[in-house]
Amino acid sequence: MSLVLDPAAQDLLFREARTANTFTDEPVTDEQIQAIYDLVKYGPTAFNQSPLRITLVRSAEARERLVQHMAEGNQPKTATAPLVAILSADNEFHEELPQLFPHFPQAKDVFFSERPAREGAAGLNAALQAAYFIIGVRAAGLAAGPMTGLDFEGVRKEFLDDDHTPLMVVNIGKPGDDAWFPRSPRLAYDEVVTTV
Repeated sequence: MSLVLDPAAQDLLFREARTANTFTDEPVTDEQIQAIYDLVKYGPTAFNQSPLRITLVRSAEARERLVQHMAEGNQPKTATAPLVAILSADNEFHEELPQLFPHFPQAKDVFFSERPAREGAAGLNAALQAAYFIIGVRAAGLAAGPMTGLDFEGVRKEFLDDDHTPLMVVNIGKPGDDAWFPRSPRLAYDEVVTTV
């Protein structure tokens, strides 16, 4: 069986897509990020909770503050990418559930009245949304450089609040010179998929 998605789109989003390590200085516009969000907001989350929050780091001052919290090998990439996004999980997402899940607005209190339940759900579902965000960046013809090599608590204190948990930092832009490391191996279908 073949895929419905055009082979060129398959390559753009998956086969040829790689984590970029260098970028050109071509800017990434607010309009591009809006278009990416308007596409990926339709990704699935449990109870339509949509806990992902995106903090765009644009100013030089904010960039300097962020770079100091990145692992040493990630600092140059973050310092030079045209745009950097901090992706976080909103642990108070339940406040939006009456609007986002209107056919069962009581879900806010029935399932998510306790903070530990919210944190678990927010982390899982925001990570799912983050994956969609990366694919959306690729769909816009840009490269994404997602990274988890950072001081999470430092980033939270510097840019977020106690209700938001940072998940990753994503460098965004057009790939620069020598942007790609060699492609690493992937597991084969029969190493991953089990039928019971």
